[in-house]
Amino acid sequence: MSEADEASAATTTDGRRSAYGTLSVVGIGPGLPHDMTQRAKQVIRTADCVIASNLYQEFLRRDGTLPPESAELEASADTGVDEAGTVLERPDGTHQTLVRSSMGRQVELAREAFERVRDGEDVAHVSGGDPNVYGKSDLLFTMAEAEDAGDVPIEIVPGVTAALGGAANLGAPLSNDFCTVSLSDKWRGWDEIEEKLRAAAISGFVVVLYNCWRDYERAVSVLREERADDVPAAIINDAGRGEAGRNVDGETQTITTLGALPDHDEKVGGMGSSILVGTHETDVWENDYRDFLVTPRGGRDVEDF
Repeated sequence: MSEADEASAATTTDGRRSAYGTLSVVGIGPGLPHDMTQRAKQVIRTADCVIASNLYQEFLRRDGTLPPESAELEASADTGVDEAGTVLERPDGTHQTLVRSSMGRQVELAREAFERVRDGEDVAHVSGGDPNVYGKSDLLFTMAEAEDAGDVPIEIVPGVTAALGGAANLGAPLSNDFCTVSLSDKWRGWDEIEEKLRAAAISGFVVVLYNCWRDYERAVSVLREERADDVPAAIINDAGRGEAGRNVDGETQTITTLGALPDHDEKVGGMGSSILVGTHETDVWENDYRDFLVTPRGGRDVEDF
């Protein structure tokens, strides 16, 4: 067989090398099983290798999406297991490698994922929330370009992001136009963050703030310059995680106003905290059970339906 024929035989009709696996960047939403999509569960359960943080590993074991820690195999010649990661034995006898993810290892883990896929493994790279909302997807594509890994097939499995999970807990605050703004200044300077916040406030978007442990008071002060203090707002912690998250008080929602947000500083925790700021159309809607936030689409009422 000629080299051209061999190359053709080694490539599928969609251009992917037939011996390769697939790199799936999987959004698991808040992380608990009840808010994961069926597709996300299936991809993780069947992957040859799963890359996930300790917290996400804990979540994924709750319903058997990942095998329990008791299924771990010791590295030995008899088991065929090396030291490349924790290897678990699934109920059907097949093996699954589990690699711990951490913030300081993302570049290294991306390279490892590419090599595993080239070796024929299906890799599930776990991202909290949705991979496209301040998640892992851009890193994997950027690394693929930097590492000349255009041959590696990548797919994105969506998940429930904090803005959507938190909004569901609050009622219907995102039923009109909204935007998300990250307060992390790791890649963007504060001048740019402030410009986006100001434009969002002037444009009438409901605004959801991510990474609120980074100068959220500064962000609130910018919004207050362009939006009335009495518009409804909310602080959301660990949306969709119940008591399993990192917030000491568990999953909480605090409804307040934009002007009063600084008075609730103790409610703004770590990475699981987000803040929602409504518009002049957002109302606090009360029923017999609790308060909700509602932003009618275009300010419409019942007669508009």
